[in-house]
Amino acid sequence: MKILIRSAKIVDVTSPYHNKSADIFIQDGIIKEIGNSLEIENLDREIQLEDLHVSQGWFDSSVSFGEPGYEERETIANGLETAAYSGFTVIALNANTDPVIDNNGAVTSIKSKAKGHPVKIHPIGALTRRSKGEDLAELYDMHQAGAIAFGDYKKAVMHPNMLKLALQYAQNFEGLILSFPQDNDIAGKGLVNEDENSTQLGLRGIPPLAEELQVKRDLAILEYTGGKLHIPTISTAKSVELIKEAKEKGLDVSCSVAIHNLIFSDDLLLDFDTNAKVLPPLRSNVQIKELFKGLKDKTIDFVTSDHNPIDIEHKKVEFEHALFGTIGLETAFGTLLSIGTLEETVDLLTRGRTRFGLESAEIAEGSTADLTLFTPKGREKYTKEQIRSTSKNSIFLNAELLGKVYGIIVGDQWNLKEN
Repeated sequence: MKILIRSAKIVDVTSPYHNKSADIFIQDGIIKEIGNSLEIENLDREIQLEDLHVSQGWFDSSVSFGEPGYEERETIANGLETAAYSGFTVIALNANTDPVIDNNGAVTSIKSKAKGHPVKIHPIGALTRRSKGEDLAELYDMHQAGAIAFGDYKKAVMHPNMLKLALQYAQNFEGLILSFPQDNDIAGKGLVNEDENSTQLGLRGIPPLAEELQVKRDLAILEYTGGKLHIPTISTAKSVELIKEAKEKGLDVSCSVAIHNLIFSDDLLLDFDTNAKVLPPLRSNVQIKELFKGLKDKTIDFVTSDHNPIDIEHKKVEFEHALFGTIGLETAFGTLLSIGTLEETVDLLTRGRTRFGLESAEIAEGSTADLTLFTPKGREKYTKEQIRSTSKNSIFLNAELLGKVYGIIVGDQWNLKEN
């Protein structure tokens, strides 16, 4: 298979071709040559697109589809197409399924269903059996089957000893443990951020304290046990401060922030739009400002779309009864580009690979092709009709997105938009 990409500006700070425009020749999945005006015979595909840019393939550390169990939300097949359409070549798939991904067979099944697609799925195995929080799941067996981390999606590890045991046990195979940052006793039956808006709306609040107490507890356990801990989707200034202090102590901890928690404050809730009901909840503008500081100094390691499809029956209901979650794969690039430079955007969409034990995809001769193709030019309103995901629960509806994703090339496979 021979693929030639014409006149692409390369955005890859690890590559000697960074910020240079060049042709990229791929043969049998390997980047064979990078240069100007390459002449290659018998091509299978020649790609020449307006203002074409190329980067390492993008990675998302928190994606939910639904299958098995919630196929009405999103099947693996359509989810992978959505990821490719959005520029992602690698995703970490949450155990947000029924049954949950908590054993060797479940991990193997997920990976087999994605076989042959250019987007690579790496399952996150459940930390506890059935994600019930009572007994550790088969962590090592899942690791052997291909799980890259372990966590109960959007469920706090309520028993401190459970987290202690998990961190200790996973050190035997350098496993990464995820702990969702929420103390349920403090959060109670809260629906939104606890502040003036929650009072005005008459909705039960989730105070920042619920997140911060859990983060502080988890870091104390990590300091005692050692091991590798990832805290997904933090949302408060105090969490940033606590994690920064832990890193300065030398603890092996990382964290992420959901893109929507960077973009929207809880002011968005004033019209009771259930698409804005997310967990952790949208916080105040003061908290968002501190999240940006955490990104800038790299206390926050990377961002995630936290893509979570929810069917209409569980979203188009009264706010109190709606499920938490928004889709976000399709809007990740265009949204990030509106709040940062192109280089910063690409960095945020690629640097999570290393934390999850995945190889980088340097754009260099001899490397396996793992590329996202896009342009930073253009501006478009995001409408319901454009959504590729089966579920339409997007917090970004009617937002203006910058740039355009053309598609991906992984090995000798491609998934490119036709227009």
